[in-house]
Formats: sequence, structure tokens, C-alpha cells
Amino acid sequence: MIITELAVLKWLHILAMVYWLGGEWGVFQTSYYVINRKLPMDERKRHMNTAYKIDILARTGILLLFPLGFHMGTFWGVQPLGGAWVAACWIFFALWIGLAWAAFFKRETDTGILLTRIDEWIRFLFIPLILVAAIASLLGYGPFGAGPMQKWFPLKVLLFSFMLMIGLKLRFIMREWTMLFRVLAREPDNSEAEETLERSIRVGRGLAYVYWVGIASVGFLGAVKPF
Repeated sequence: MIITELAVLKWLHILAMVYWLGGEWGVFQTSYYVINRKLPMDERKRHMNTAYKIDILARTGILLLFPLGFHMGTFWGVQPLGGAWVAACWIFFALWIGLAWAAFFKRETDTGILLTRIDEWIRFLFIPLILVAAIASLLGYGPFGAGPMQKWFPLKVLLFSFMLMIGLKLRFIMREWTMLFRVLAREPDNSEAEETLERSIRVGRGLAYVYWVGIASVGFLGAVKPF
């Protein structure tokens, strides 16, 4: 039996998708307990911490998907930027994942909030970059291949960029949890903070449904390669 580099990359890509989709479901379910006013504050905070612990695996999965797909694209001939570009992509995402984990470990401190903001600003730069690259490729300008049976790759990147937009909004919501729980720790009866928390989570739940359909669609394009 020969284990190829492409086979290992496919396996890692599947794991990343599983952690992304499963992790988002876990955070979704935990959010019900985070906003439950009938629970003691310590119990609600424990559920919030659980949500963060689940979310970091989902966030890691998301960030791994792009370099894995970028790398595999060189084997399928849909991504001609090989060699140094692939190495640079892996280095960039390794640093980004390190930043995400640092923000996770420091999440209840001002340093953690700062690191989270840096993470968000990277997304503000990265999302438009891959969005433009995907659209340009579909129009035939590159950098990705868009010949016969190649359009699935830029379409997947395009859809992935939209998923990152939703994910960015969900990051804002989770950061807001931390800020609001600080307020509630000082003022347990602050109804305005409670209402803001409930409202933000309702928005997040609505986005989550779109998110799951989008994640499934990204996986479909990568597995079936229909166009």
C-alpha cells in the first residue's frame, strides 16, 4: 500500500471539515444555556467557556481548510501557484492559527480581546482577497484554473469567502459574550446587558442555519467537482 501526499491532504481536509461543521453545532447548542437567566451566573459562564473550547477547534478547522485546499489544488491542476506560494500559504496560516489559539487562551483578558481584534482584521484583508481571486478566476483572469471541469475550485473559494464573512460575524458575537459577561459579573441584575446578550445570540442562531448549508455546499463542491 502506498500512502500518497494527496491522500494525506484529503484526510486532513475531511478532518478539518468535520471539526468545522461539528464545532459550530456544539457552540449553537451551548448558546441556549449561556442566555438562560434561570441558571446561576457561574453555571452560565461555565457553558460559555465550554462554547469557547468547542469553537477553537471549529476555528482551527476553518483556518486549515484553505492551505489544505490550496495545496491539493496543485495536484489537480486547478491552482498553478505551486512551490514557494504553497510554502508561504502554510507559514501564513500556521501563524494565523497560532494567533487564534493565543486569543483563546487569553480570552478573558484585555490581551485576549486585542488578539481577537487582530484576528478579525486579518479576515477583513483576507476575505476580499480570495473573493476577488475567485471572481477573477471564474471570469478567466486567474489565478485559479477555470477551464472545463475546473470551475468547481474557484466556486468553492468564492463560497468559502462568504462562509468566512458569516464566521466573522459569529466571531463578533462571541467576543460580545465576553464583554457582556464582564458587565454581568459586576452588575448581575443589568437587564440591558441580558437583553443585548439574548439579541446577539438570536442573530447568531439565524446565521448558523445559513452557515451549515454553506459548509455542506463547500464540501459538496470539493467532493463531487461537478463543473
